Amino acid sequence: MEKIFVTITGCTLDFETVRQMMEPLALRDNEFATLVAWNDRDKGIHSPQCLKCEIKGEPGWEVYGRNHGGRLRISVNDDTWVLIYS
Repeated sequence: MEKIFVTITGCTLDFETVRQMMEPLALRDNEFATLVAWNDRDKGIHSPQCLKCEIKGEPGWEVYGRNHGGRLRISVNDDTWVLIYS
């Protein structure tokens, strides 16, 4: 899986803003890229929600993203937000 690390300073961010800002990165190599998994560390929420929140020491949402076509992992502000795209 390709990994991109982004740092954004100087403005207040929320998940929706981050998603809108990162989508062009996902679409540049795959015009059909789809957000398959994500995490908002500060709010403690992620998708997909799963009954087993950890699989072999990794967050379940991240394992799901990797195993369901995830080709790109974008980390924003040191994993404050993580988006996995197909």
